[in-house]
Amino acid sequence: MSQVVLTVSPSIMNEIKKKYNSHLSDKQPPGSVFVAKTSTCTITGYKSGKIMFQGAGAEGEARPWQSSGTASSKKATNSKKKTVGNHQYSPPGNISTLSVIGSDEVGTGDFFGPMTVVAAYVDQKQIPLLKELGVRDSKGMKDPEIIEIARNLIKTIPYSLLILPNEKYNNMQKKGTNQGKMKALLHNQAIQNVMRKVQGYDAILIDQFAKPEVYFNYLKGQSTIVKENVYFATKAEEIHLAVAAASIIARYSFVMEMDRLGKEYNVKLPKGAGAAVDIAAAKLIQKHGDQILGNLAKLHFANSLKAQKIADQSRR
Repeated sequence: MSQVVLTVSPSIMNEIKKKYNSHLSDKQPPGSVFVAKTSTCTITGYKSGKIMFQGAGAEGEARPWQSSGTASSKKATNSKKKTVGNHQYSPPGNISTLSVIGSDEVGTGDFFGPMTVVAAYVDQKQIPLLKELGVRDSKGMKDPEIIEIARNLIKTIPYSLLILPNEKYNNMQKKGTNQGKMKALLHNQAIQNVMRKVQGYDAILIDQFAKPEVYFNYLKGQSTIVKENVYFATKAEEIHLAVAAASIIARYSFVMEMDRLGKEYNVKLPKGAGAAVDIAAAKLIQKHGDQILGNLAKLHFANSLKAQKIADQSRR
């Protein structure tokens, strides 16, 4: 899909909006002034002054306004002299400007709920758009914002979402598969899924949860292991928006799954692994029996024993 991004003055923004007055859409993403849709192009104006033309007719529609604005997209270089990190899989210093498949996971530290892993592709031309949509490190966001941004993202970029239900998680764990290996398997599969959806990419960036050599060791025996142009970095969501986008979609899915499970068992499931989790788990045991946690939680967490003790004490 062709895409042109310009930065224009408020007066030019109004002129462009007037030109497409008969094509204006009622649906607008966060931070936008207007959205217009022609047969060959979608034009989105933002409060920041950026205006984006997307579609087969993008270049033609943008051409009359290019003398009135400045192009905001940058061409990436292939230089890899500078890296971010200190190992052979450290990303190149210019990775933030490249077209990247990023992957991240959510739910690994939560007693309740599944593990969700997402790989997402962000073309370098889409970086300005994702910034306008509010894509950034999800750790500083509350759930309502995550949900709003994610619902726009899943319509905008190619991605793969994998959900590991608690029942399967617990079965794998009992058979000796640790959480690190589960994550590696899911990341590797999600990345492959996205690779099949896109025509090309510059790099793959994984939010690092294990040393690269450990990650690849986890994948031994798999029919396909993605290694080419793969990079690892801690806090990778701060390095490229592809990882930030993956994190947002993964957290959105996790929140939706937690809500679904809560409605199914008529209980509000707290996040994390603190004291509130122990109490909620104990109440579930009292109401549904000792086996209920296998459907809702990661049984190898210490919360299981704590909840069982609380439930046993209340029965006396």
